[in-house]
Amino acid sequence: MVTRSPAPTDEAVSSPALTPAQAFDALYAFCAPALVRQTYLLTGRRELAQEAVERAFQVAWQNWPEVARDRDPAGWVRAVAHECALSPWHRFRLRHRHPEPPPADAADRALLDALLKLPPTYRRTLLLYDGIGLDLPETAAETEASTPAAAGRLTRARRLVADRVPELSDPAALHRRLAELASTERLRAAQPPTVRTCAERRTRFWTRSALAFTATIVAATTLTLRTAPTHYEAPIGPAQAISGVPPEVGLGPLSEGERRLEAKLRSSAANGPERVVPVAR
Repeated sequence: MVTRSPAPTDEAVSSPALTPAQAFDALYAFCAPALVRQTYLLTGRRELAQEAVERAFQVAWQNWPEVARDRDPAGWVRAVAHECALSPWHRFRLRHRHPEPPPADAADRALLDALLKLPPTYRRTLLLYDGIGLDLPETAAETEASTPAAAGRLTRARRLVADRVPELSDPAALHRRLAELASTERLRAAQPPTVRTCAERRTRFWTRSALAFTATIVAATTLTLRTAPTHYEAPIGPAQAISGVPPEVGLGPLSEGERRLEAKLRSSAANGPERVVPVAR
């Protein structure tokens, strides 16, 4: 049945007599079976519902100190499971591109088809309020909407479902049929130790990945600092040919004028005025 799972008491979740693993297992056994059926109504896919619930409990185990102190641990896990189930990334998975076999009963098929034609936010609001039995403020808080917005979504969702399945225009009848539809599906959740083990493996994997990535960044930075130049060196431009420079030539014989000039300079240097020499006094 799609009924609201009452929050486990403090003794069931945070009692000193229970270890964290025992408290987690108690919460899982209490909530997981009903949560899988609820998530099936959100997605219409049995495998995806089981996968979303298992992923939600893995996240809960990774954040168990926070979940154990929460006033509503079941609601904490339910919110994560619904977010996982309604993730838009599922549309890119090959196995989710083809519909799963519908329920055998014609009335169940009509109701599930009407639910799946609703926008995801309307479908979730309808399930929380008419299926699980949350009140309007709790529904608004879990769907991250204001109370008037949640009320508007609920009203429109009821009207759209009643248009497709007229006999469900009464909210009480809708609540009863949602419970019947969920209870007809024989869905099972994995065992708590398996979920805890998967969560721990996932945590170790991401921790090691983060450490490896950090080590790679440190090594790359160190290598860059060691090999980088310590001062600026201007780049050497490419060689270019220089035009307009006369070619080098050897000395040839003097012309007649050059010989006369040479003789004149030599005679002037020998017979010119005497050099001025300082005289000491």
